[in-house]
Amino acid sequence: MHSATRTFARWAVALLVGGAGLALGTVLVGQQAVHFFTAGSVGSDADRLDLGPLATRSVVYAADGSQLGIFHDEEYRVPVPLARIPDHVRRAVLDAEDERFYDHGPLDLRAMARAMVNNLQEGQIAEGGSTITQQLVKTVLLTAKQDVNRKLQEAALAIRLEDQMTKDQIFERYLNTVYFGNHSYGIQAAAERYYHTDVDKLSIGQATLLAGLIRNPVYADPYGNPEAAKERRDVIVDRMVVLGDLTPIQAGDIKGEALPPPMAEAGGPAPGTDYFTEYVKQQLLTDTRLGDTDSQRYQAVFRGGLSIHTTLNPAYQQMAEESVASILPDTDGKFTAALVTVDPTTGAVRAMVGGSDFGQTKFNLVTDTQGRQVGSAFKPFTLVAALENGIQTNDTILGTSPCVIPNPGSEDWKPNNVEGGAAGVLSLTEATVNSVNCAYARLIKLVGPEKVVDVAHRMGITNELHPYLSLTLGSELVTPLQMASAYATLAADGEHHSPYVVDRVEDRQGNVIFRNQPKGDQAISQQVARQVDEVLTQVVQRGTGTAARVSGWDVGGKTGSTDNNTNAWFVGFTRTLATAVWMGAPEGDISMRNVNGVTVFGGTYPAQIWGSFTRKALAGTEPVDFTAPDRSGQRTPKFLSLVGERIPDERSRDSDSTSTDDGSDTKPATPSAPVATIPKVVAPPSPTPPTVPEITIPDIDALIAQARERALNGNKD
Repeated sequence: MHSATRTFARWAVALLVGGAGLALGTVLVGQQAVHFFTAGSVGSDADRLDLGPLATRSVVYAADGSQLGIFHDEEYRVPVPLARIPDHVRRAVLDAEDERFYDHGPLDLRAMARAMVNNLQEGQIAEGGSTITQQLVKTVLLTAKQDVNRKLQEAALAIRLEDQMTKDQIFERYLNTVYFGNHSYGIQAAAERYYHTDVDKLSIGQATLLAGLIRNPVYADPYGNPEAAKERRDVIVDRMVVLGDLTPIQAGDIKGEALPPPMAEAGGPAPGTDYFTEYVKQQLLTDTRLGDTDSQRYQAVFRGGLSIHTTLNPAYQQMAEESVASILPDTDGKFTAALVTVDPTTGAVRAMVGGSDFGQTKFNLVTDTQGRQVGSAFKPFTLVAALENGIQTNDTILGTSPCVIPNPGSEDWKPNNVEGGAAGVLSLTEATVNSVNCAYARLIKLVGPEKVVDVAHRMGITNELHPYLSLTLGSELVTPLQMASAYATLAADGEHHSPYVVDRVEDRQGNVIFRNQPKGDQAISQQVARQVDEVLTQVVQRGTGTAARVSGWDVGGKTGSTDNNTNAWFVGFTRTLATAVWMGAPEGDISMRNVNGVTVFGGTYPAQIWGSFTRKALAGTEPVDFTAPDRSGQRTPKFLSLVGERIPDERSRDSDSTSTDDGSDTKPATPSAPVATIPKVVAPPSPTPPTVPEITIPDIDALIAQARERALNGNKD
């Protein structure tokens, strides 16, 4: 604007606004007047108005680039360039709000004069005569208070803004800023909210209704006040006819159009429409790479226009949901299942089923809970600790039940087996395959629970673990994500990668803010990992986890069940996927002894769900075998004895002492029979390795049936 024109405009505005103010009993004085008469001269960058960045919703993408969801606060906004907005949409807005926008300066003196007259007649500031430029600075830089001083500020800022921005730039910013009601900011968000389409696909009739919302989006809300919405739309239509932008025939057709269809969530899924995207949101809100404070991170996630690229594989996700839905029995929501799968080579989370229905229950059973007892699924950590301390998988140990394990400083620990006292002496491999509690109770006593805690933490368990003997039977609380991550360490030759869900985050210009570059740590040795893989493979081939078999693939895994069948697990892995499946009651420990006629153990529904998902995920891919351990340095097997253990004779083996798979005693008992002390080490009489007795279990279902009859509580894998 030329200097002379600008000066004239200031004096004209001062006379119009000041005259109105004097007539209404207000006075224009002091600093407000100084600001007004010195406005408009942008002498340096410091003098320029800063409208700030537009609050823009962030978009969440899957690993294949498909859209998963949107994060936004009350200002749902999708900025679009002016070139993308059709001419008839622009004309509808201009005719409704400022038809001479491109012809006048930052102020419309004609409109201001008309407003002054109306204000004098009303006796209050009822009309402002604001241009689109004035509306923009009022929305972005000022408050909604209507008085003379505010109007002067608005006019002064409008003059300054048109000195630094073109009309097109101002109009584009206006169209992306203005509020259209129902949490929709900007014309694109309004198109999505009311017509479920993009701005460049709006019809002229749709454009007139949206233009009518700008002045009073609450009064003209088509959902809350449909008659007022029609009336306001028709006013805009008539105005466009007068201005020559519509024909009378077009106007008649538009007035006959229906109002927008029922409201839907704008721009696709709302924040956290599934367990995975909600977990992504929570992770970002605590990620200091997006800001040092909670407020900064909130602004970035909900208003920063981020592009959030995640690790989710949509095909795997669909397979996981289908497997859970098709196998999980219908219990009217009493029992549910959770599943999570990670890539062992990176830690990337590829699928997550956090519950049955996010719409009903937002609680994510994969990540949000402190965890559940995992039963015998915890035994592999004890096996790793044993191997790290010189024990071999072919070493033998007594598995007889009930067992009385010395526990200095506390009562003796007395767990027992599902099969009572039938286990006898067996190798650690067989003890694992058949999930013999007493064998592992003796093993953790020999190794030390502190070492088991250390192994579990190194492999990926992040929850606090207490060094109790019962730890080996899964008495501590662990989440499915932690279990999948820890078993992935076995699949990756002992290298642990922390699980993550966000691959990279980009700002609104496409610049990468951060990228996760997973770096593994050698948590356990390759040799130890391969030995455990070999053992857990046999669990699936011929032990408690046969329902998880995948044809052609090496699969390792372990079942887990807890006291009274309140939690059931199967955690397993191939070289390419590690997956944990949990089943139970979301609200707490409720027995699953009769779920549609089935007593639920880890080898039932959880293993079936695991197998169904994994078979689908690996279909059509080339199998990858586990690497066999190096046996060149293997010594002669030995018998692992526990010094000081009191062994009840046969008469006391079916006593009233009970113990659970989680290792907790429910009724202590002191054996009345004579006790014996096992020698610390029984050396083999000759170089020939002793024959290791094996437990033959011809029928797993029969074994489970025996378990229910012989022990109300016990190891029920």
